[in-house]
Amino acid sequence: MTTEIGTRNSWLIVGLGNPGTAYQRTRHNLGFMVVDLIAAEEQTQVKRDECRALVGRAMIGGTVVELAKPQTFMNLSGDAVSCLVAKPGRGIENLIVISDDLALPLGSIRLRPRGTHGGHNGLRSIIERLGTNDFIRLRIGIMPEHPVSNTRDFVLQNFAKSEAEKVESVLKRSAEAVRTVISVGVEKAMAEFN
Repeated sequence: MTTEIGTRNSWLIVGLGNPGTAYQRTRHNLGFMVVDLIAAEEQTQVKRDECRALVGRAMIGGTVVELAKPQTFMNLSGDAVSCLVAKPGRGIENLIVISDDLALPLGSIRLRPRGTHGGHNGLRSIIERLGTNDFIRLRIGIMPEHPVSNTRDFVLQNFAKSEAEKVESVLKRSAEAVRTVISVGVEKAMAEFN
């Protein structure tokens, strides 16, 4: 989709997570953590109420970017995202969704221009509400080192202290991947970060 300079939709960066301090540093909240890091780096805040999400605005490489954290809880993320995408000046072609991924090792990330939900309830909700899986997603690995009997409990646990260094590193890398998508496009960003 091509648009004239000046009429191009602004980027919408959505980090997935669960609201509330109890979930703040859990594995399932990596999407929120990346959005918070980008906001901190850009000296902005993600606190405006819009579409059952907290939203903030930043400029990245001269481009307007909206940063969003749905407050609907993970399983209903699509409610907030579909509302946000429907606003004037936004579109699915400029949507990036950031989520955790149990199938990827901790510390790794995968950028894709489209794809399935892969069992992730937040992505499932977004795909169902948008009626398409044709949006950019950045998945961040949280695969356990040993088999776990209850994946729901695992994703809602805080990271172990021993994982802190890897987590900080992958958050920085994820934020840089998002910036690269915005500045040079998803294909070049995939070549650099996948």
